[in-house]
Order: sequence, then C-alpha cells, then structure tokens
Amino acid sequence: MTDFPEKRQISKAEINELPMKQYEGEIILCRTPEEAEAAARRLLDEPLLGFDTETRPAFRKGESYDPSLLQLATAGAVYLFQIQQCGFPASLLKVLADPAIAKAGVAIERDVAELRALAHFEPAGFVELATIAKQAGIKNLGLRGLTAILFGFRISKKEQVSNWARKELTGSQQTYAATDAWLGLRIYLAFREGGLAGPPSGVA
Repeated sequence: MTDFPEKRQISKAEINELPMKQYEGEIILCRTPEEAEAAARRLLDEPLLGFDTETRPAFRKGESYDPSLLQLATAGAVYLFQIQQCGFPASLLKVLADPAIAKAGVAIERDVAELRALAHFEPAGFVELATIAKQAGIKNLGLRGLTAILFGFRISKKEQVSNWARKELTGSQQTYAATDAWLGLRIYLAFREGGLAGPPSGVA
C-alpha cells in the first residue's frame, strides 16, 4: 500500500503537458420521471457507482442555483439525471440512501447537501475519494489532479461553467458530465486495486 501510487504530486504545468481524454462509452440521459425511475431501478443492482453533480454557475453576488444534473456511472454506462425535469423518483432516492451501493466522487459533501435540499433522503454509501488520496499521501486532491497522477491524462474543464439548467444539453456537456462520474468510478477502483480502499459492499 505504501508504494501506491508512485507519483504523489503533480504540478499544473505537468498536467497541461498530458494528453487529453474523455469518456467515450454509453450515456443514458434521463429527462422524465418515468425514464429516471426505470434507470434507477437498474442502478439498484449495482454495488459501485461513480458520482457527481452539475449546477448552473452563478456570476453575480448573492446569486445561486439548485443542482441541475446528477451523474451516476456504472462499468458499462453513465446515467445523467436532469433532476429539474425528472425529479427524484422513489428508486433514485433508494440508490442515494442505500449503504450497500458505494457512490464514489470528489468533493461530494456539498453535492449531497444540495441534493438533500431538493429531496428528502438519508445519504449512505458515499465515498469521498479525496479522503482516501490524502491518507495515501497524495497532494493533488481534485478530480483533475487525481486523474493525472493515477492515469496519466488530463480532462477538459471547458464546460464547467456552462448552463447546466438548459433543457437540451449539448453533446459536449453530456460528455463532460459523464467523464466526471466515470472518473469517480475509475479512481475508486484504482485505489481498491492498490489496497487503499476496501470492497464497495457495505460502505458507510
């Protein structure tokens, strides 16, 4: 465990020299309550999910917005829930509250709190990857830095401040959002393979 990872810190300049990569697998967009319920039912059988949310950026003082998108990644696909349109059907709330489904991401405390402000659920099974990284002595605790250290590529952030509240997300937005959740899953698996994280079942 002490030998993983070999590189524990990377500079912004070094990251910018790395090749860029993004998620290239299946993306399932859920816009209606019916689509979201059907997708969430499938996710109830998953032991591990990558997790992230996206919120419309606020550029003026005192301005704020609710989360617009919830991303959950499996090994075979990334599900994008446009929660301002599809809401929180029962099965989706079960996924978020199930301690047997690990939901791994970076800087997730605020994301979870904002989701709870929209729908009542008791969060369980969430895994903060930055905590595992810090315990391993890794200095870069953000998603971009962890990706660079563990996988040797960089990710685009150009869509980060785009309008996530729009009803029709662009292909670029969908890929960006899917990439973040996909990496949550991949980073967790890399930590587990390196002996830094246990199996997902029963994560508190």
